[in-house]
Amino acid sequence: MSRFLSDHVADLTPYTPGEQAVIPNLLKLNTNEHPYGPSPRALAAIQAATTDSLRLYPDYSALALRTAIAKLHGLQADQVFLGNGSDEVLAHVFDGLLQHGKRPLLMPDITYSFYRTYCKMYDIQPELVPLAEDFSIRVADYTVPRGVQPAGIIFANPNAPTGLALSLADIEAIARANPDIPVVVDEAYVDFGAESASALLGRYDNLVVIHTLSKSRALAGLRVGFALASKAIVDGLIRVKDSFNSYPLDSLAQAGALASIQDEDYFQTSCKAVIDARTGLGQELAKMGFNVLPSAANFVFVRHPDHDAATIAADLRKHGILVRHFTVARIEQFLRITVGTPDDCARLCNTLKTVLAK
Repeated sequence: MSRFLSDHVADLTPYTPGEQAVIPNLLKLNTNEHPYGPSPRALAAIQAATTDSLRLYPDYSALALRTAIAKLHGLQADQVFLGNGSDEVLAHVFDGLLQHGKRPLLMPDITYSFYRTYCKMYDIQPELVPLAEDFSIRVADYTVPRGVQPAGIIFANPNAPTGLALSLADIEAIARANPDIPVVVDEAYVDFGAESASALLGRYDNLVVIHTLSKSRALAGLRVGFALASKAIVDGLIRVKDSFNSYPLDSLAQAGALASIQDEDYFQTSCKAVIDARTGLGQELAKMGFNVLPSAANFVFVRHPDHDAATIAADLRKHGILVRHFTVARIEQFLRITVGTPDDCARLCNTLKTVLAK
């Protein structure tokens, strides 16, 4: 490691993304990408924006996109904060909202691993709250009084990689019990079967709700994410963002994202197709003996009581199919499998039958 790096760099543990392999006839079910692609209107808008105007800086405020997102959630444009993917939004949230001395940040022990990466980056002490035996988030763990007030609370809903979701009433209970600290709800997968906490923003000014267009809008390559919160919180996040990068969303991203948000029919149809495929995939996996957690996301989280998860993942890879295996305590025997098209799911299941018969 270079001697010129800043002191803290050596201690960082970067996030490890899913494998991006180059394999012939690859079936990529390891990074939760949408199988059906973006709205045709979004693609057309991106193409239309590819003009000589790219010599100019993009709209700094992205007002049209913020207005459309706000309308979708029954909010005002000044309650919408935009970033270059939800990971960048999360980075600004950690930086701007969750650094309060040595007070801990509460989060599930099994959740999106980038949270721990950001804790290390911003010198925040995580307090890992164990999930229940069934991998659900226990609301009571986040509503009981504590000797030291936490810096905040963060969890994904539906949770990742489990796919389990809290109800809106559960989220409200957590927000209501913690009025003096930020409660951050990461809703990357919410459109596949859960309820958005954005409906609670009018009642709880401590809530921050984070979305991405990478999953349900099928725009992972465009890198657009946003946070929904009170105007005061959004103003603070903009202050942080403008101290880092004033233009996080380029003109093409703004054009494509806006068209996608406005194409509600395509959005609903494509989400339903994934949900239907998820149901069928879960049933087929259960027939093969897998334990399948109830998922409200665009993936399933499964284990087979008689077969090692790492071995299954390695054997699938030999057949050109990637799934996600986590070498993490409590879930090392689970696989996270992205829901593909019906044909994708059929190929996966047929291959699994061969693999399990070895």
